[in-house]
Amino acid sequence: MAKTPIDKPANAAAAPEYPLTKMAIVAPIVGWLIPGAGHIIQKRYTRGILLMISVVAMFLIGLGMNGRVYGPNGGDILEILGFIGDLGSGTLYFLARIMGWGQAAAAHATADYGKTFVIVAGLLNFIAAADAHHIALGKKP
Repeated sequence: MAKTPIDKPANAAAAPEYPLTKMAIVAPIVGWLIPGAGHIIQKRYTRGILLMISVVAMFLIGLGMNGRVYGPNGGDILEILGFIGDLGSGTLYFLARIMGWGQAAAAHATADYGKTFVIVAGLLNFIAAADAHHIALGKKP
């Protein structure tokens, strides 16, 4: 038997399917600043702690391999993309810039891998912040 379309009231189109709550705004911001904290404040402790350990470990391993931490500049497109990836680490990025970590010249072959670790840590943190936002909206269980 064919389904008949259900008429929606006129105001139903204006109502969002997933309402924007205060937690949906706060969780990704906190999760970006402190890796994993966006999940922890939503009582997703295991996921939050695993993300925190992963992002911090990748960032520190990258620095340990003499990886470069990019600063803001308007130069080469690859440096701009590296800066955006690094910025994803939130507080870790700002701490590294203030302390002068990741500014040494690449003297070892591992420095290129270290740079990649630092960038990927930031990108993982961006994804984690987006995940915290989707959990807060109710799009993800």
